[in-house]
Amino acid sequence: MDSSHSNLLTSLHSGYRAVIIGASGGIGSALLDHLRNDENCADVIGLSRRHDGLDLTDEHSIEAAAKGLGAEPIQLLICATGVLGVDGHSPEKALRQVEPEAMLKQFAINAVGPALIAKHFLPLLDRKQRAIAAFLSARVGSIGDNRLGGWMSYRASKAALNQIVHTAAIEYARTHPQAVLGAIHPGTVRTKLSEPFAGGHRTVAPDEAAASILTALDGLTAEASGTFIAYDGSSIPW
Repeated sequence: MDSSHSNLLTSLHSGYRAVIIGASGGIGSALLDHLRNDENCADVIGLSRRHDGLDLTDEHSIEAAAKGLGAEPIQLLICATGVLGVDGHSPEKALRQVEPEAMLKQFAINAVGPALIAKHFLPLLDRKQRAIAAFLSARVGSIGDNRLGGWMSYRASKAALNQIVHTAAIEYARTHPQAVLGAIHPGTVRTKLSEPFAGGHRTVAPDEAAASILTALDGLTAEASGTFIAYDGSSIPW
């Protein structure tokens, strides 16, 4: 990786500790690479179901993974997980295509799973210094920006994730005044998840998306905690 990609998180103190959930995915692995290339990052831990058995649908595995990090605080947490199509079901084009089991699985992975990540990993955030916790959302999870319809299960599950992040941010502002929590839209990234549905949208490589995500998070202040932003730092309506 180009050395110019290092030090994208200048707002965190030198020697910060980072955790990436979903590190085996396209965006997660790219984030991991960037952080390993950051001379200010003393320790970066990547966790995933494929490599570590962390299963978003199994709270015990999430709790065990969090406990396995020890008591040393973390300054950066990114949950880079999500699912667009499940069990052969593509995103719905119409209401009549809603399948309850597929919809519930979308919620289990896109909303309940990240809520459990927040439950067990946010307590590890540094209380004394700036810390960032980000959850990958999607612009289609915006209610205010929804003009096309369709994709009901995915939209609704990401909207639920946004509410979870916003609510957690309110709670953690009381105990972690320098922490910033956010939901972030990574753009249309060339990954296995989004490639079949990219259509005419501009796409970016995971490496570029990861750099944009880290730069956008670096610019968030504690006062902006609980926000919903895009990869370029712009605000997205709820």
